[in-house]
Amino acid sequence: MLQRPQTIFLVLSALSSLAVYFTPVYDKAMQDPQLWIGYGLATGLVIAIILSIFSIFKYSDRKIQIKWTKVAMLFQLAGIGFAVGILFSLGGIGTYLWDEALGSGLAMLGLCFQGLAIRFIKKDLELVRSIDRIR
Repeated sequence: MLQRPQTIFLVLSALSSLAVYFTPVYDKAMQDPQLWIGYGLATGLVIAIILSIFSIFKYSDRKIQIKWTKVAMLFQLAGIGFAVGILFSLGGIGTYLWDEALGSGLAMLGLCFQGLAIRFIKKDLELVRSIDRIR
């Protein structure tokens, strides 16, 4: 069912990952002479977005939904790694890099939303199991 709490968290995860593209950390990544850093950030986040949205529509099989969300978390972690790497290559965290830190924070927020989605999917699994025991 699409109206479950995990759907909201997966959508929020996709939106926060998408918002990274509109922050200076993405602009700095694409201006880097070593293009693989920017492409790594973009690819990791795009795959995480796609898998989060894909996992929303796997609501009928919750175990598969958990697996796809965990795979999305792996790509989200890769995106976070690239974002934090870009942030530290700019000179660490300082008052002049708050915009870049915001981009890394949004990627981390997406990871938190995916973790919350997994928690609520597991609660649904437990609810279904308890109802099956009652029958």
